[in-house]
Amino acid sequence: MSLPGLAELGTLPRRLVLTLPTTGQSVRIARETAEQTLVEWRIGLRHPIADPALLILTELVTNSVRHAAALSPTLTVILGAGPDTFALAVHDRHPDRPDLGARRTPPHQEQDSGPPTGRGLATVMELTLGLGGTASVLPDPGHCGKTVWITLPL
Repeated sequence: MSLPGLAELGTLPRRLVLTLPTTGQSVRIARETAEQTLVEWRIGLRHPIADPALLILTELVTNSVRHAAALSPTLTVILGAGPDTFALAVHDRHPDRPDLGARRTPPHQEQDSGPPTGRGLATVMELTLGLGGTASVLPDPGHCGKTVWITLPL
């Protein structure tokens, strides 16, 4: 399977691709794998991007588990790093693509009348942009899935 953006990942000297079932357990596995990878790649857990990157990854995997599991039995976590960049992505086979630029209601202004919506992606965007990173959603060929890519400067 060819994932959108995988060619760009090839330009980074350190890479990891992990395929997991689209279940709640995968959130923990993805985060623990990313923590171990940051240490192995000598970025470390004390680096200023470590905590935000782990939270971003957690939110993206959680979104796939919550919203894509019915159409995507697996999800793919992609990590990459170069001298000045850390990249992470989550791919699933659900065709709906999130609008990363949509304005979201801040958590403190949400009504109690229903489930919260958009908070996870709002957090992803706030952290990404606050660190000077970039975010994009790349559709699969044939539009039967997508990859949410995040790049953060090191």
